[in-house]
Amino acid sequence: MSERPSGGEPRGGERPGGEPRQASTPAERFFDAAIGLLRRVREEEAEPVAAAGALIADTVASGGRLFAFGAGHSSLAAQDLVYRAGGLALMNLLAVPGVVGVDVMPATLGSALERVDGLASAVLDSSPLRSGDLLLIISLSGRNALPVEMAVNARALGVKVIGVTSVAYASETKSRHASGTYLKDHCDLVLDSKIAVGDAELTLDTIPAPFAPASTVVTTALLQAVMATAAADLADRGIEPPLLRSGNVDGGHDWNRRVLREYGDRIFYRQQ
Repeated sequence: MSERPSGGEPRGGERPGGEPRQASTPAERFFDAAIGLLRRVREEEAEPVAAAGALIADTVASGGRLFAFGAGHSSLAAQDLVYRAGGLALMNLLAVPGVVGVDVMPATLGSALERVDGLASAVLDSSPLRSGDLLLIISLSGRNALPVEMAVNARALGVKVIGVTSVAYASETKSRHASGTYLKDHCDLVLDSKIAVGDAELTLDTIPAPFAPASTVVTTALLQAVMATAAADLADRGIEPPLLRSGNVDGGHDWNRRVLREYGDRIFYRQQ
C-alpha cells in the first residue's frame, strides 16, 4: 500500500520506547495522514486561526450575529458549529435547500445546485444576514459559483466573511464561476485546510481510485480551534462567552434556556 504525501509530515508515530513505528494497516495509515494534516494546520494556520477568533469575538461584542454555510459535505463542518454543546450559541446555520449534505434525492442534485449562478443572491435576499454580521463559508474546493457568489454578495451587504477552503484547488483546478475566481479571493480572512485536491489520503494497488477523505476531520477541528479562540478572546475582554452546555448533564437545559433567552434576538434556529 502507498499513500499520497501530505507536506512531508512524519508517518507512523512511535513505539512505547520512542522508536519510530511503521503504520501497516489502512486504518493506521489514515490516522497518520489525518494527524499529519492536523499538525500542519496547527503550525501553519496559527495566525489565521487567532485572527478568525478575534474577528468572531469582535462580532459578538458589537452585537452582530454569526452564521455558517457549507454545501455538500462541507455543510457537515458548518452544522457542527450550530446548537452545539460547548459551542457559541450565536452560531446560526445558513441553509440552502438541496445543498445541505445529502438531504435530497438524487444526491447528485446538490452538486448541480452548487454550480447554479444567482442562487446565492436568492438565499441571501431571504436570509436575516445584515451589515455587522459574520459569515463562515466552508467550501473545500472554493471553485463553484455558490460559495464564490455567497462571499461576494455577503460582503456587499457589509457582512464579514471568513472562508474555509483548500487553497491548493485554486492552483490545480479551474474555477466554475464566470469571474474565474475562487472563494479565497472574496474573503476578509481565509483559513487553509491543507487538503490535497481530490480529498483522498490513501491509495492501494488493488483499488483503482484514491480513498479515505480527511476534509471533514480537519475542517471541523480547524473551526473548533477558531471557536475556542473566540471564546477565550471574549473572556479576556470581560465578556462571558454565550456558550451552550450539554443537555445530558445536570443543569444543562436550565443553562441553555437562559442563554437562548438572553440572546434570543441573535439566534435563528429556535422557535421565535
